[in-house]
Amino acid sequence: MYETFYGFGAKPFQLRPDPAFFYGSKGHKRAMAYLEYGLSQGEGFIVLTGEVGAGKTTLARNLIRNLESKKIVAAQIVSTHVDSNDILKLVAAAFGLSYTELSKAALLLELEQFFRRGYQQGKRALLIVDEAQNLSHQTLEELRMLSNFQMDNAPLLQTFLLGQPEFRKTLLDASMQQLRQRVIATYHLGPMDKQETKAYIEHRLKTVGWEDDPVIFDDAYELIHSYCAGTPRKINLFCDRMLMMGCLEELHQFREQEIKDVIQDFQQEFNIVNEISEDNSINKTSDLMNVQRQEQIDLEKMENRLSRMEKSILFVLDLLKQNLSFGGMKDDLPKR
Repeated sequence: MYETFYGFGAKPFQLRPDPAFFYGSKGHKRAMAYLEYGLSQGEGFIVLTGEVGAGKTTLARNLIRNLESKKIVAAQIVSTHVDSNDILKLVAAAFGLSYTELSKAALLLELEQFFRRGYQQGKRALLIVDEAQNLSHQTLEELRMLSNFQMDNAPLLQTFLLGQPEFRKTLLDASMQQLRQRVIATYHLGPMDKQETKAYIEHRLKTVGWEDDPVIFDDAYELIHSYCAGTPRKINLFCDRMLMMGCLEELHQFREQEIKDVIQDFQQEFNIVNEISEDNSINKTSDLMNVQRQEQIDLEKMENRLSRMEKSILFVLDLLKQNLSFGGMKDDLPKR
């Protein structure tokens, strides 16, 4: 909806990872360098960790997009809540192999033959496993065993493991020693700083044709960074809501106050109430007054939200009317 209002060619902030919007912050460039280094080695495991929404999946998809498809056959697994038997089926499915009604031994043989055929054609296999923190020790061991496949002393499969920070603890377990010995590089992707947050937002806006409408001031960028903690997914969610509010209220500038309004909207939606009390001995009468005051505030907030919803509905109806009117004009042209 706001794409039309601001003249964007597409939606700039989405939760779905899209390599077309890849932004290379210092951390993301370094992480990409580790992935590319691992790729050049052609063996072992590369481990990339980061908080939820840090951009790990986008990095992986950006890497796959830039791969030489004639030399590398890449596959990605994103659902990892599986046991050690099912992981082999997921790997086979990811590479486009049939796995139904196959025993574990037959499935391993099918995978090895697939990797060997690729090697003979001058290709090698790359497996990218997302959400690796969900993998059990037994499942990780199955993945390690796949790395044993070789031909002419050359490994047939290389694996990238992407996971949340707790995955590093898994790797430090005593039972993971053999896997650790095959990890050739590891990197933790941290949050973006203030300057990178601003550059990230502007990069995504420019990708869809932004021409300084809306104008976003520095105090707004600072507050966005503070609230979103430099995490790309949080920034996407926040800026999407910010632009929606701007569309409904016909805003072409965002300063600190507008950002505070968006934050308040989020807090109201998720029932986040920040209560700061300096005195723990407040009596019941004072408590009752606070409750009544809070109810009044909540009622006012609800009225504001209903007003925004009403504006949204009217805005959409107006767009529909314009489209219908334009369609009618097109139908009348041949008659004239």
